Amino acid sequence: MKYKNNNNVVYSCKYHVIWCPKYRRQVLTGAVAERLKDLINQVASERQSEVIELEIMPDHVHLLIEVDPQYGIHRLVKQLKGYSSRILRKEFSTIKSRLPTLWTNSYFVATVGGAPLSIIKQYIEEQKNR
Repeated sequence: MKYKNNNNVVYSCKYHVIWCPKYRRQVLTGAVAERLKDLINQVASERQSEVIELEIMPDHVHLLIEVDPQYGIHRLVKQLKGYSSRILRKEFSTIKSRLPTLWTNSYFVATVGGAPLSIIKQYIEEQKNR
């Protein structure tokens, strides 16, 4: 397993994130989808996060990303959604005319990777015996 570090934390924090356009409208196609990929990669690299996998569907986004725990996944998702909404609505007038805002307020996030919970529990329990 590869670990990352900042000045005082060594980490491996990977998240599966999903979010949708308002009303689940199918607006993430063609040039919009390509531009969205660019914007997500740009914001992630500026925030020292690594996009592991990214898939843009017409009505939702799937993202597998590694984030510094001191920065936080919630803060990063807010940055991704806010910045991409602002830029896409400015560059593609069709989005602005179809939706009052590009994204819904909600999103799904789940942690991924690492050892199974039972292995971690066992490891912690065995620390008493060392």
